[in-house]
Parts: sequence; structure tokens; C-alpha cells
Amino acid sequence: MIHLIEARDALSALIALGGPVVALILALSVLAGAVVLWKVWQFRAAGVGRHQGLEAAIAAQDAGQTTRARALSDAAQSHLAPLLSEALRSDGPETRERLYTLAELRLSRLEQGFRLLDTIAQIAPLLGLFGTVLGMIDAFRAMQGAGQAVDPSVLAGGIWVALMTTAAGLAVAMPVSALLAWLDSRMTAERRMATVVIEAALCPGMATPRASAAIRGQTYVPA
Repeated sequence: MIHLIEARDALSALIALGGPVVALILALSVLAGAVVLWKVWQFRAAGVGRHQGLEAAIAAQDAGQTTRARALSDAAQSHLAPLLSEALRSDGPETRERLYTLAELRLSRLEQGFRLLDTIAQIAPLLGLFGTVLGMIDAFRAMQGAGQAVDPSVLAGGIWVALMTTAAGLAVAMPVSALLAWLDSRMTAERRMATVVIEAALCPGMATPRASAAIRGQTYVPA
């Protein structure tokens, strides 16, 4: 309880020194933290990265064990499992494009919130710089008003308070950028796996250019 009170007092002092700009940056940090926690929960619930069941189903399909491949696909703990199950049961000239459309819908849901995190990562340091500029203006106005009796300590105090907003903005932007890069890398892997899932189900043996591109780490984009 004492630590919570101390943290609250320190936060209040920080906002009092930095003004509304620091308060806005702190609000952005809370928003970014909430979005990151939501994405981690969403990725975990969707089974992002859990490809073992999908790979087992693909191996069974390549071996000609279609019934076993369907059973393994139905039991896989991945948001791509329904896509693989439908691919194994589908046939027809328009199946591939329809499956890619369904895959894009599933993947786009997981990318919700990425734009917000990117915006926070870009705007937080700009807000910090804006606060620094405002603080420097106040510091030099105070120096001008003091005339010949300028106290260097007062000027230095005003400058460090002004620079604090830049530090706060960078402190928010850097971890948010790193977390966004991690989330984006997970989605890149999921897109690659979606390509493999579709091509492996429709063309056992992965003998198509699309599947070969997916294995090399490229993402197939339908024409």
C-alpha cells in the first residue's frame, strides 16, 4: 500500500512538472499497454504460432492419408485450422482464390490495433519534442523578464524540466515500436503458414510455385 501511495505521488509530481504534455504522453502509454495486452491475449486465444497440428495434417495429406489429415486438422489448436479443414474438403477452380480471401479475413482481424500502436510510436516523441519547445520558450521568456539579474540555476531548472517531456515521449515510443515489430513478425509467420496450408491442401507434395515461395519465406499475393 505504501509503495502504491509513493508511486501515485511520484506520478503526480511528474505530471505537475511536465504539464499537460506529459499527462497526454502517459495517457498514450496506458492506451498502448492496454492494446498490447489485448493483442497478446488475442494471439494466445487464436493459437498464433501453434503450427504443430497443421504441419502434422499437411504431412498426412502429402502421404495420401486424407482422412487422417482431416482429423488432425480438426484437432489443431490454430486459427488456421478451419481454413485447412475447408481446403481439404473443397474442390473446384475457384477454391484457391476463395481460400486466400478467407485467410486474409482471418489475418486482418489479428492485425487490428497495429495502426493504433504505430500511431502512438510515432506521435509520442513528437509530443515530447513539442513539450520541450514550449518549456524552452517559457525558460527564455523568464530569462528575458529577469533582465540583468538572471539566475543561471533558474534557467537550468527550466531547461531540464522542458527536456523531461522529450525523455517521456521517447520512453513510450521505443518499447511500443519494439513490441509492434514483434507482433508484426508473428503475423508475417502466420501469413506464410496460411499460404503453406492452402497450397499443401490443394496440391499435396507442395509442388506449386505458390507453395515453394511460401517455404522460402515469401508471401503469395493472388493476382
